[in-house]
Amino acid sequence: MTAADEKLLAEFAKALAAGEPIRRDFGRGERLHIDRPLPFLVVHVGRRREPAALDVVSANSSYLLVRNLGTAATIIKLVAEVMTERFGAFILLDIGELARDRLAGDADYLPPFEMSVSASGNGPAKQALLAFSAAAEQAKAKYRAPQIARPRIGDDPAAKLARLLPGIASLTVRFAPIYRVPESEAVYPELRERLVANIVDAGLRAVASFVDATGSLALASHRALGRRAFVDAVTRADRAIDDVAQSFDFLLAVTPINAQAAWAEFKEAGGEQAPRFLYRPLTVDVARQKKALFSVTLDRFEDPVLTTLYREKQQELDLQLSLLAARETPRYVEFGRALYGPVESGLLKAANDILADTRPRRGQRKGDGDDADVAFVERRARAMIKTYAGDYDGFAASVELRDDLPSGLMVSGGRLLISRNTTMARQRVEALLSHEVGVHLLTYFNGSAQGLRLFRSGLAGYEGVQEGLAVLAEYLVGGMTVARLRLIAARVVACADMLDGASFIECYRRLVRAFGFSESTAFNLALRVYRGGGLPKDAVYLRGLLEVLAHLRAGGSLDPFWMGKIAASHFGVMQELGTRGLLKAPRLLPQFLSHPQAAERLKAAYAGITPLQMPEN
Repeated sequence: MTAADEKLLAEFAKALAAGEPIRRDFGRGERLHIDRPLPFLVVHVGRRREPAALDVVSANSSYLLVRNLGTAATIIKLVAEVMTERFGAFILLDIGELARDRLAGDADYLPPFEMSVSASGNGPAKQALLAFSAAAEQAKAKYRAPQIARPRIGDDPAAKLARLLPGIASLTVRFAPIYRVPESEAVYPELRERLVANIVDAGLRAVASFVDATGSLALASHRALGRRAFVDAVTRADRAIDDVAQSFDFLLAVTPINAQAAWAEFKEAGGEQAPRFLYRPLTVDVARQKKALFSVTLDRFEDPVLTTLYREKQQELDLQLSLLAARETPRYVEFGRALYGPVESGLLKAANDILADTRPRRGQRKGDGDDADVAFVERRARAMIKTYAGDYDGFAASVELRDDLPSGLMVSGGRLLISRNTTMARQRVEALLSHEVGVHLLTYFNGSAQGLRLFRSGLAGYEGVQEGLAVLAEYLVGGMTVARLRLIAARVVACADMLDGASFIECYRRLVRAFGFSESTAFNLALRVYRGGGLPKDAVYLRGLLEVLAHLRAGGSLDPFWMGKIAASHFGVMQELGTRGLLKAPRLLPQFLSHPQAAERLKAAYAGITPLQMPEN
């Protein structure tokens, strides 16, 4: 052992004794990474190129990459001694790849692939082997299931490290490189990602089984063993992707600036001529931003969960930029369909059922009471924002009055934009501000506090749940009216008609004649659906509400949704990241949850309320 080696080991020993995190590169591509004291270490030993095995190992919160067995054994003994003293037990996971995929071949079916797992040590190590095998067998890697061999430690040619360390419990795992294209240097990237994610999960389940059997650590979930810190590559990618996201305001770019004038012209023509909408000049260079977007590398994250979240966001931003480039062209509708999806038959039926069951009877009075003007709305908005800012000084929202927006409110980043043409029923003001401020702005600033900008700009597909939560907020403060519910349902029908090829005038006429909307309401509704050339975004309000109600009916919590802007599909991911300590509890909770009747209404939602049962008038 050289003086440099002794110095390195002394450095490791000092950090381990103090319980400090370690991320130390040494030698030629070797590294010890321990983000907190844990009773396990995942190891890859060797010089052979095994990228999937390296990805598996480096995705863990405690790992060692080393080139030779001697160095590996020395470092592992040091780590094992400290962690055994701390936890009472310790296990080593040795991960590597087999030389080739021997079961692959030309066939009319996908064959299994080889995997071997051996265990050394006592009963808990054997339980870890069984847990690993069960998890690996359950998760197919792109339709190929593992064929797992379980040799004895003495008969396993891969278990050299385990035999060097007979006093340490260990698992030795080898898997076939099924991600490689046969007879080629190319790889199947999607298959590689799935294989890595499956083995990482199986490894964590094995460790969880071991610590449960030894009583060395109490876990809420095997995922709690995951990483609690992200590497610098994540931060760099997060900033770069956010720079692209902040280079344009998608909704402002596709929202007409002449809504009032277009309505006046449309009305003067008797509703017989399609309106001519005008838009802001694009301030974004689409080609340049796409180049910047896909120049962001995601392959050094050492965390499959975060890699997936950022890849999804890349794809969403790509679609949004394509939409902007195609504004006011026939391609725009199809890009919108790709981004927001079609109107599903079940969603359309739910919307039609709402409209049929709530159609105003002849002579029935319309409206929701006295109106509030823009000055009143602005005052109430500033008061609500001031209250939130008093609870958290990071809630730095601003209010802007705009002449270039249709009547209403919208959130852009940390700004609340209010059209100067806004008038609304006074009883709807608190509900709408709970929607815009209490959900959209709150999750923006809560997301900002997470340390990664992704959670403030929004995970891919977040808009559905965001709007569903926002509509739920309206209900919780008693502001959900029949008129509002009808509007949300009509947006779904209008989106479906637009995607089926209906013109603006055909959609407008149907809203007036078939569903009884006033001419101005029908115009504004159609404007939202046909903005930019036809955008099915407005179907997300009812879709999101139904998703949120289904989540509550199943006993789900709302808490993770306040951490930032997330989709329903990310609920489990947010729970995992929270369990791992990568996400903080939300800095603020919505004020509407403290409304005098909110608890009772939320109880009704958990009991299975439907949208038709939400209005109180």
